[in-house]
Amino acid sequence: MEILQEKNIIINCSLTEKMAVVKAMGQLLYESGYVTEAYIQGMIDKEGTMNTYLGNDIAIPHGIESVRDQVLVSGLGIMTFPQGIDWNGQKVRVVIGIAGKEEEHIEVLAHIAVTLSEPQEVDALVASDAKGIHQMLAL
Repeated sequence: MEILQEKNIIINCSLTEKMAVVKAMGQLLYESGYVTEAYIQGMIDKEGTMNTYLGNDIAIPHGIESVRDQVLVSGLGIMTFPQGIDWNGQKVRVVIGIAGKEEEHIEVLAHIAVTLSEPQEVDALVASDAKGIHQMLAL
């Protein structure tokens, strides 16, 4: 299975509250077959213990260590918020949900960090359609 499927890219997302976004992202990863349903709660729990704001208008919600075994196959979900949403006091325009199998999550994080390291790259992603985002972040 492809790590990032075009169907898992939601542009101009209408959700406005961080925890609603985390739950929706977990549901997306679950419905796509990347994780078990238990992983969703692990993502919610992670937000209670750690700020998943990465910087550069990006947040990377993912599960806590104890649910890592609930990842069936590595996968991503992406939501864009052109106007931004509040993420622990930071403005976030791109949310990338991560389900990493074993050590693959490190590779996925590194790829995201390199690809979206500059503000203009994030601007381009937010302005893009699902196909364009898929091409930018394909692993």
